[in-house]
Amino acid sequence: MRIILQNLTKCFPSRNKKSNEIVTAVKDLSIEIPDGKLIGLLGPSGCGKSTTLYMICGLQKPTEGKIYFGDSDVTNLEPEHRGVGLVFQNYALYPHLTVKQNILFPLQNLKGAEKLSKDEMLNRAQHAADLVQIGELMDRKPNELSGGQQQRVAIARALVKTPRVLLLDEPLSNLDARLRLQTREEIKRIQRETGVTTVFVTHDQEEAMSISDMIVVMKNGVVQQVGEPQKVYDDPDNLFVAQFLGTPPINTFDGVVTGGKLYIGNDCIADVPGVEDQPVAVGIRPEGFIPADDGGLSGRLINVEVMGRDCSVVFANEKSRKPSVRAIIDSDLKIATGGDNAIRFNIKRNKVFIFNNETGERIRF
Repeated sequence: MRIILQNLTKCFPSRNKKSNEIVTAVKDLSIEIPDGKLIGLLGPSGCGKSTTLYMICGLQKPTEGKIYFGDSDVTNLEPEHRGVGLVFQNYALYPHLTVKQNILFPLQNLKGAEKLSKDEMLNRAQHAADLVQIGELMDRKPNELSGGQQQRVAIARALVKTPRVLLLDEPLSNLDARLRLQTREEIKRIQRETGVTTVFVTHDQEEAMSISDMIVVMKNGVVQQVGEPQKVYDDPDNLFVAQFLGTPPINTFDGVVTGGKLYIGNDCIADVPGVEDQPVAVGIRPEGFIPADDGGLSGRLINVEVMGRDCSVVFANEKSRKPSVRAIIDSDLKIATGGDNAIRFNIKRNKVFIFNNETGERIRF
């Protein structure tokens, strides 16, 4: 099911009763979610991603704008008639019901032409449980399950009505790191097997990039960039997107463009033809550094952290916007330093980005 969000805005009244100030959670959001794709809504807490999800499912009504499922305008359609499955962050399972009863619950509320026989409901529930690999746990209560198993029950309950759209609101945040990795792989597998259009809300950029066909990066209710995860990582539109995506995060410096060359301090690190002379913010991805005795960027070595196949070189530079800079290099490379712990790097051109100091917008070269 293709989803179109058209100029979507959601405003809330201020909590201060003496103030008439309006809080805008989502502002003029327009995106198209292709049929059968898994889309990640990504951004820091309070950026409006969950509000967007709740408007898609109908739990919240937009202040302005339209929501389309295919060619149908569902903006004012009640949630139960939209054909969506919603998985909450806290699972929201009924503790007194078994796994089977939790999964069956949405089917038991169907009425009229949609009403199913008991055998049909049991078959659907078993199929949904098998899909998320909990088919042997049907007689257990939620408190007898691990966190990952409870999350699978919640997903099975959302899938049992064969929804047109599956909505996941930070479904992995309550799981430990190892289980989170396993569960996100399962979510991707389930989405591929069912082909259901899925919207996945998270503040964890690694989660979003690893399983999404497309990500939507948001800040303060405004979409910053939309695209394939790797494309957005390699070609950020602004400093916020560049800083939000990537582990370790991008290194940022105060730089200046003079005569078509980019300087960090006294070090010329790249030719930037066509860019006007101006002070800029410079972003360099951690994997963009190449140790070299005659490298363009200098620094003072702080530490070298060996991480198996990679090596993390931590150094200081007076123009860095953080106390230290982190470079990720191959562990086979030797780090050449002087007697004063001086270190130099060449910089990979495709890993360097410059941004307007005032607006944060990308300056392309």
